[in-house]
Amino acid sequence: MAVLLGVIVATAGWLVTVMWLDLRDLRAADVSAAEAMVAAKAVAPDLLSYDYRTIERDLARAATHTTGELAAQYKKLTTTLVAEAKAQKMVQTATVAGVAVERAEPDRVEVLLFVNTGTVKEIPGKATPQQEINHNRARFVMVKQDSAWRVAGLSTLLGTA
Repeated sequence: MAVLLGVIVATAGWLVTVMWLDLRDLRAADVSAAEAMVAAKAVAPDLLSYDYRTIERDLARAATHTTGELAAQYKKLTTTLVAEAKAQKMVQTATVAGVAVERAEPDRVEVLLFVNTGTVKEIPGKATPQQEINHNRARFVMVKQDSAWRVAGLSTLLGTA
């Protein structure tokens, strides 16, 4: 009987410890989710907007919010997007209409953003600039780096960067 009671107490102690650790991780993930969601909403306009007159600075500013391969992708954009944006005098503005967390861990959070994107550009042969407004989705993979949330991955309906 004493052995059985010892096993029950040991098992209960182990279960309480495991449950406490799981609860601690869940609470940490909840805090991370809230922080990453705020950060993603704040940096999305910088990452998704540019003006042909300031595009090099716009892309450099956007790169400061990124890390890893995404930071390298923003550097590559200066070789392709800059020429196209200047040729068509493109201005793209993005505003976040909504934001939600898809998955959260203490140091990594996937955030879904609903983004309204307005684009103005000049098309050769057209008398007036072309204007478009699109309703898009973007997914940011946010990672905590040096006490700040950075975007490590970005995917949209148009593809992954």
